[in-house]
Amino acid sequence: MRAAPPTIESSAETPEDRLAPGLYIVAGPIGNLEDLSPRAARILRTADVVACEDTRVTAKLLRAAGSERPMLPYHEHSGPDVEAKLLERLGRESVALVSDAGTPLISDPGYSLVREARARGLAVSTAPGPSAAITALSISGLPSDRFLFAGFLPAKAVAREKAISAVVGIPATLIFYETGPRLAASLAALAAALGGRDAAVARELTKRHEELVAGTLPELAARYRGQEPKGEIVLLVGPPGEEMSSEQALDEALLTALKTMPPGKAAASVSAALRLPRGEVYARVMALKDGG
Repeated sequence: MRAAPPTIESSAETPEDRLAPGLYIVAGPIGNLEDLSPRAARILRTADVVACEDTRVTAKLLRAAGSERPMLPYHEHSGPDVEAKLLERLGRESVALVSDAGTPLISDPGYSLVREARARGLAVSTAPGPSAAITALSISGLPSDRFLFAGFLPAKAVAREKAISAVVGIPATLIFYETGPRLAASLAALAAALGGRDAAVARELTKRHEELVAGTLPELAARYRGQEPKGEIVLLVGPPGEEMSSEQALDEALLTALKTMPPGKAAASVSAALRLPRGEVYARVMALKDGG
């Protein structure tokens, strides 16, 4: 009778399973701990040290992997001395690098560490796994043959608009990471710059309350105005194509808002979301109500 395969919690590695010195980029789950791969779990059990953003978050991951390896904080606020010490250790020890969620280096620290390790001829390898950007793209229904991951949009309005203008003509699906408090402002800026493109907001991927809301940018801007949805958010925007005119985008946003709001509130919500004069939007609301 064939023995059952070991679970990821098993810690029965033999001495020959000890990792060779070098840097191991280890992808962890983006929400659901069941997505931790057996290989990633083994590396987390056998590395000499685990470099991580937040030891409290990584402690949960190590417990899921059955690991008791020591942790070393390494994040965006770490000084050059922390990276220097890690590089010195890589020549004689195995260092597993993890982020708080998903694949390290994707809008997370680590780029300079990998670059310098390679420049010194040190071993760098990866245990691939989940990425919120790819996960969201796969369920969005937007074109996936070409895409651009653009990280987080800037928090300040002028810088955000400049960042959007840099990608407006790229013939690919655009992928951004976003936070709940900034989602409405980003959707409004994208709707103003990109018009009626198809888009999607993905939230809490792989978790119990996973949600994906699809629509045009004007629709989504109106939907999320004044809201601060919880959880990690991925914002996707379809490539340029046969977008609706600005008038069509306005009508679509208003018709969506009118399903749940009286005319005055619908006009106020859409005018703020699309950055249009409230009087102009209200006049269009009344025209739509009259069948125009």
